[in-house]
Parts: sequence; structure tokens; C-alpha cells
Amino acid sequence: MTTPAHCPGFEQFKDLKSFICQCPECGSDNEIFSDEFDKTHKCGNCGKQIEFSKCKAAQ
Repeated sequence: MTTPAHCPGFEQFKDLKSFICQCPECGSDNEIFSDEFDKTHKCGNCGKQIEFSKCKAAQ
């Protein structure tokens, strides 16, 4: 078996950015990707909806 020179799904994801969004309720950090900003997200810790204004680019 050989390893492909290029991953078939890579092109559509190569420009994604990762953001850490802090929950306004519990302060827990949640990772959200740049293609997900049009969706609603809930904190994985407490279930409160996450405000995108509390996001910062992941390092």
C-alpha cells in the first residue's frame, strides 16, 4: 500500500482558522473553526450559547 502524495479533502480545509471562544457563563474555552461562525454553538462544559465576540485566534 502506498501513501497518496496529496490528501483528497485537503484543499477545502487548508485555509481554515481555529479560534478559542470563551463561554460567557462558565469561562470554559471552546474551539471553533472559521467555517462554523454561521452556526450556533453551545459550550461543551455548561451548554450555554457561545458569543463569537469572545473568540480569539488559536496559537
